[in-house]
Amino acid sequence: MSRSGLRVMTWNLWWRFGPQWRQRQPGILQTLELVDADVVALQEVWGADGTSQAHEFAAQLGMHAAYAAPSLPPCPDPPETPDQRDVEIGLGLLSRWPIIWSRQVEMPARHRIPPVALLAAVDHPAGPLHVVVACLEWEPAYNDDRLAQGQALADLATDPALDGPLPVLVAGDLNAAPDSPVLRPLANTMTDAWAAGGGDPEAVTLSSSHPFAPVEAEELIDQRIDHVFIRPGHPLQQLTVTQATLAGHPIAGLDPSDHRALVCDLHWQ
Repeated sequence: MSRSGLRVMTWNLWWRFGPQWRQRQPGILQTLELVDADVVALQEVWGADGTSQAHEFAAQLGMHAAYAAPSLPPCPDPPETPDQRDVEIGLGLLSRWPIIWSRQVEMPARHRIPPVALLAAVDHPAGPLHVVVACLEWEPAYNDDRLAQGQALADLATDPALDGPLPVLVAGDLNAAPDSPVLRPLANTMTDAWAAGGGDPEAVTLSSSHPFAPVEAEELIDQRIDHVFIRPGHPLQQLTVTQATLAGHPIAGLDPSDHRALVCDLHWQ
């Protein structure tokens, strides 16, 4: 992309769930290579033994990485397989450019251990690019947490301290359909990049056709629950989204994840 453009991708990588997590890794890497995004927000990223899935992919792609934990869902207790023992579920960020700084911000939670959002500044050629990566609560029984986390995410992304020459991005598995009250604070203060880029309004990122789809999550299944929200870095900045597509389709008959990835091309003046 140019100094006034950016390709953004967000993808839930399905941690080490399912029976073939190791076999899925080459498909994830191949998808990342094909999309060739400048900034990639990752959810359900594993972290263990002093490294993370984000850092391993960054090393293979020649990119930079950041990682934060804990995130949702909670780790299986007890572990379902030996490969899950002592392994975190976290958030990741891949960037074409160096990451100037990153920190984790605790989200409100009354019912579980509070998850974090990952806030980072990327050294884009045109200036610092602020990115927030998140994965929000999904359980209907914990709707108070869902609503509180949606508001907290909007408050974080609209903090004037993040203002500057570049847009501010929120990307992640927000576990809410576009018309959900959970996303209302974000929709009221930011722009849904998928809609702005002419993305299919019927697009689905969590499909019931996946063999391990959480079909019991009736509010989320067969919905677009993965999102990119954007806002100008200053009042005079004009943002446009020229493309909005899905990625992460099966490779050699195997789904890299149970989610589809969302990809948006963003430009600003």
